[in-house]
Amino acid sequence: MSNETNRRDFLGYTFAAVAAVGGAASLVGMKRAWDPLPSVLSSGFTEFDLSTVKAGEPSTIVWRGKPVFVLKKTADMESNKRDLVINNDRYTIAIGLCTHLGCIPAWKKTKWKCPCHGGEFNASGEEIFGPPPRPLDLPPFSLKGTKIVLGEDGPEYKKIAAAMKA
Repeated sequence: MSNETNRRDFLGYTFAAVAAVGGAASLVGMKRAWDPLPSVLSSGFTEFDLSTVKAGEPSTIVWRGKPVFVLKKTADMESNKRDLVINNDRYTIAIGLCTHLGCIPAWKKTKWKCPCHGGEFNASGEEIFGPPPRPLDLPPFSLKGTKIVLGEDGPEYKKIAAAMKA
């Protein structure tokens, strides 16, 4: 020790250094505890090839534990602001949970019908009958060629979401 530093100052500096190291270690530990696990992050994105969907027959994908309906519209189905247009094909993409009580609607020829209270949604996912208060929800997605990636906010999603609000 130098003549200018007494024992009390030395103990104070030592305590401050130990506290700083302990504080930094606890912050690293808290960050690791708050961050989602890699398995959770990887399950947040689901990729699906739209070219496999047959016209008029919806496909169901599981994304984050929820069913997502993908319907390739036939020529006789009316177009809608919710449609995802790729080349000349029109698709409806919607979370497959009724907006009334969260039941899973079933496809009945030209519409989705909810088994709980008889709510009905057209091929575009809009409510047409019964108690559902709003259309089927739109999952965030992005487009990579003919593949759709659920869980990402792409420009196509933003365009459809803005059209739904208008």
